[in-house]
Amino acid sequence: MVAIAPIEVRDMSLHDVGAVQEVENLSFPVPWPPNAFRHELTQNRNAHYIVAELEGTVVGYAGLWLMVDEAHITTFAVHPRFRRRRVGHRMLQRLFEVSEEVGAEWLTLEVRVSNLGAQKLYEKFGFRRAGIRRHYYSDNNEDALIMWTDRLRDSSVRERLRAISEELDSSE
Repeated sequence: MVAIAPIEVRDMSLHDVGAVQEVENLSFPVPWPPNAFRHELTQNRNAHYIVAELEGTVVGYAGLWLMVDEAHITTFAVHPRFRRRRVGHRMLQRLFEVSEEVGAEWLTLEVRVSNLGAQKLYEKFGFRRAGIRRHYYSDNNEDALIMWTDRLRDSSVRERLRAISEELDSSE
């Protein structure tokens, strides 16, 4: 692991859309258009988006929707130059906090079956495989792995997050 300056994770603003779009374009074969992020920030009351900054530069972003009592991670990306530096850890840690703040009972997401690195990160945070969405990704018809957490208020989830937080704090 490469040590870097502290990563700040905060709510995404309209001012961040250009930098987020750059990370999006570098991360996905079919990126969201900029107006999608603007719409999410201004029109979707169920949406909650965050950015990760390093020395004032957006190096990652993530978002979730609250659907009744489930927080569904809709997007998650780290700039390719900053991957494997715990940016994703910090963002996922914050998404768990946001999920609790908005009253979610669980977290869920879909991830490409070929994205083993992301799956490993999600599993570290307690996500478990729950199924497959066949031909989910429009660029190549790749399947998506559906992953879920246990209830966010369960002691096992809280203990795991506490341990990850201590590990992250000790590495900075």
